[in-house]
Amino acid sequence: MTPPSGSLLAAEELRKAYGPTMALDGAHFSIHPGEVVAVMGPSGSGKSTLLHCLAGIVPPDSGSITYNGAELATMSDAQRSALRRSEFGFVFQFGQLVPELTCVENVALPLRLNGTSRKEAERAALGWMQRLEVDDLSKKRPGEVSGGQGQRVAVARALVTGPRVLFADEPTGALDSLNGERVMELLTEAARSTNAAVVLVTHEARVAAYSDREIVVRDGKSRDMERAV
Repeated sequence: MTPPSGSLLAAEELRKAYGPTMALDGAHFSIHPGEVVAVMGPSGSGKSTLLHCLAGIVPPDSGSITYNGAELATMSDAQRSALRRSEFGFVFQFGQLVPELTCVENVALPLRLNGTSRKEAERAALGWMQRLEVDDLSKKRPGEVSGGQGQRVAVARALVTGPRVLFADEPTGALDSLNGERVMELLTEAARSTNAAVVLVTHEARVAAYSDREIVVRDGKSRDMERAV
């Protein structure tokens, strides 16, 4: 099977086992710039393993993953790490903000790690915090803000480097429905404004509704779902 023409990130026949457990068993995936794809499935289906393989965090046992025309398997660890610092962004279920840093320092952190000066990094961070409606929290630390606010800070951190792919793993899983919907609205609006592709792992239909397309993972296999117009 050939990846769809114009795919930014594509995977073919991915297999990954953890001991006797087959987490991925011939999974396929593709996403285009500016597209939001929801990866759905029950707990233990392999959807998070698929995300980790696509992001170059975990190597598959077999199969291929191509990003922007380059095969991830042929890249060095340093090259994959550089991708995750600059061209990939990440949002996790519990935000994973650094508790010792202020919110603006958290958002600026990826830029600082890439060598941007503190002043420039925090200026860019404040711009994204304003777009995510949390600029008033810039001097607060993560422990001083609500879960919904903290997750918006995490989204701003993921987008501050201008990534081409945003990986969101259960980004609303720890939030109530109202906060979850607002986070998803802001996340998808911000990503589409920069033409970033979004790989959205979720088990919730209301979260998947923000996507353009759904891929269901079950028993390590993937199936592209047609969405009714």
